[in-house]
Amino acid sequence: MQKVKIFSGSSNKPLAEQLCAELGVPLGQVDITRLQSGEIHLAYQESLRNYHVFIVQSLSHPVNENLVELLVMIDAAKRASAKTINIVMPYYGYARQERKSAPREPISAKLVADVLTTVGANRIIAVDLHADAIQGFFQIPVDHLTALDIITDYLKNKKIQNPVVVSPDAGRASMAEKLADYLDCPFAIMIKNRPAHNQTEITHIIGEVEGMTPIIIEDLIDTGGTIVNVVEALKKRGANDAYIAATHGLFSQNALEKLNHPSIREVVITDTIALPDEHPDKFIVLPMACLLGNAIRIINNGGSIDHLFKHIT
Repeated sequence: MQKVKIFSGSSNKPLAEQLCAELGVPLGQVDITRLQSGEIHLAYQESLRNYHVFIVQSLSHPVNENLVELLVMIDAAKRASAKTINIVMPYYGYARQERKSAPREPISAKLVADVLTTVGANRIIAVDLHADAIQGFFQIPVDHLTALDIITDYLKNKKIQNPVVVSPDAGRASMAEKLADYLDCPFAIMIKNRPAHNQTEITHIIGEVEGMTPIIIEDLIDTGGTIVNVVEALKKRGANDAYIAATHGLFSQNALEKLNHPSIREVVITDTIALPDEHPDKFIVLPMACLLGNAIRIINNGGSIDHLFKHIT
């Protein structure tokens, strides 16, 4: 990996360290501090001139702090004459605000894309965006990776008896169908109503779930309320205890406590967002460093990102 330097923001330094170990390069040194006023100040501790810089930063909690920190890192790298500035953003915050669902609302996912581009980002590497259309918000290349291969390999090795893949809403149906095809099992779809943000009501279940073991697939878990509602609705239909699989674990408020539910066997997530040290044993964290490292190799050396995905077509 010649002329490549990798730096980490504050959001997920363990992932950045694992990524550097995967690539065999040292994690770059950057001094990030907060002034008494709360302003972010940073200084790179090594030369960036003519280097391809990769900045690892998820827009997880506190999302606004992490976003501004990333913008400051991009600006500092641009002013230090970095050849290219590549943002490794495993979790893209504001992705759920990708359209107007009511009058006078912003499209914040587009706003974030515009700001990142304007400040000086040359490329975005993201994982399982909440909406694929977000790629079109950028005027720069976006490499959209998926953790579905990693998750499906883990679930297949579990040899779950009588599984059924469940999409918690119509938006995840495509992902659920792909997972069901790979596991060679049926899938079901939940129809839900959303009376307010972070609130859901299950109205219908399409598909047979009685006597089966649900695998509920999501792109992210926030407060956990939707997942618990889905699990309880499935239990009422005669389903077994469920497995939960998601790429991003935000776990806002008391989500960890909610998901430590007696009808949930395991919660399978990746490390796109750093998981708190104190969490129930049923939480399984799958590493993303290998996938991200291979993507960086392809970007640096040339090749096709498609080759990273074995089962997803």
